[in-house]
Amino acid sequence: MAIDFRISRFLYIETMNLILGIGSNLGERKQNIIAACDLLERKLGKILAKSSIIETKPWGFESNDLFLNAVIVIETDKTPLEALEICFQIERNLGRVRSNATTYQSRTIDLDILFCDDVIMSSNRLTIPHPLIIYRDFVLTPLKEIVPNFVHPVLKRKISDLELVSNEIPSDKP
Repeated sequence: MAIDFRISRFLYIETMNLILGIGSNLGERKQNIIAACDLLERKLGKILAKSSIIETKPWGFESNDLFLNAVIVIETDKTPLEALEICFQIERNLGRVRSNATTYQSRTIDLDILFCDDVIMSSNRLTIPHPLIIYRDFVLTPLKEIVPNFVHPVLKRKISDLELVSNEIPSDKP
């Protein structure tokens, strides 16, 4: 019986590259992003690349508070679910309060796992690649800056070739 490498890789310690989206629209936005990167490097792994920080309008909700957004590549020996827990812990440490609201809200920090090498996974806690990448210019623009040749494992296209489908939430997504 063959073992699916996407599953078996998590049974052994090896490193993989995570690509994370980082955003902030409350408080000292730039400092929040810097602090998140510092904590990510201490708790998750070595940052290999950082995009420029861009300012964008809120996506999926109305707010007068503009976002600062960036993308990083980080090498880690953690599994995707371990990385998710670390990201949640860092968000809490930096003042993010998650509510039971079903809509997007302003936040001090937001950490999203966008890719984990070429892993494709879906669980009730995490979907990789992030399913809304092609709807979010604030993610596509920094991705094109630092990983233009990375191939989206589902769409089978280079990041540099991806186009924004829409800057609106698709009707079939939360």
